[in-house]
Amino acid sequence: MIEKFLIKLGSLDRRIIFIIIALSVCIPLLYPDLVKLPVIPKKDTVKVFQEIENLKERDKVIVSFEYGPSTMPEIHPMAIAILRHLFSKDILVYGFALWPDGNFMSTDAFSEVASEMGKKYDEDYVNLGFKPGGEAVIKGIASDIRTMYTVDLLGNEIKDLQLMQEIKNIENFDYVISLSAGDPGSKQWVQYATDPKKIPFTTGCTSIQVTDIIPYVENNQIRGILAGMPGAAEYENLVYSKYNQYNFKGEATGMMSAQSIAHLMIVIFIVFGNITYFLNRKRGTK
Repeated sequence: MIEKFLIKLGSLDRRIIFIIIALSVCIPLLYPDLVKLPVIPKKDTVKVFQEIENLKERDKVIVSFEYGPSTMPEIHPMAIAILRHLFSKDILVYGFALWPDGNFMSTDAFSEVASEMGKKYDEDYVNLGFKPGGEAVIKGIASDIRTMYTVDLLGNEIKDLQLMQEIKNIENFDYVISLSAGDPGSKQWVQYATDPKKIPFTTGCTSIQVTDIIPYVENNQIRGILAGMPGAAEYENLVYSKYNQYNFKGEATGMMSAQSIAHLMIVIFIVFGNITYFLNRKRGTK
């Protein structure tokens, strides 16, 4: 009886298997509160959270967007969670972009979070946008921002922006956060700005970048790291468990649940498929 059941289970129509896998992905993404797997933050994620927790109200923080649509699933949830964390503490945020696509990523992140949290442009944040030049832009921000930027992303004159009145260079900021998918990115910020000027710095990056960035983390030149989608989910868990007055939803947490459940279902089907194969083979030898 059990043998027949296992054979039947391992011989399911592939269309049924596809439907089950699709549901295991879609349900956690569409209803993250319905399927919530435990998330245990790693020490580097906790370090990032604690660094931002230590900032004071009206501190000035650079958030640099160095990613595009191809790495959006990994890094954009970090951007959303970081902005929610900063705005929950009434910290002033200054957006920059070292990649052209960073303009679109920053605009999307700022519009979503500012709208839901009632934050206003040039009162709580500004977005200076992208300038070509890579490391030269970082050097310009380190020495004199106004040599690199005369207008913001919206076309406003820098000299007319309230939040830019006391800003000359990176030394006027209290912290720098890089959201990086490659070069120019986190390494260049360390090499040309934050390390020489002794400005606290942290980063969120793609999983594939972690091996390149981790030496800077271990040397305390970068204070913690959000490593790919797992790091984003861990950070969401820390932020949203403390600042829940806006009923935030964790996008990366839902993605990790979908990924984990889909992988589990695939492994289960592989196991049952192999059991069916050996049972059928055993029957054939009788």
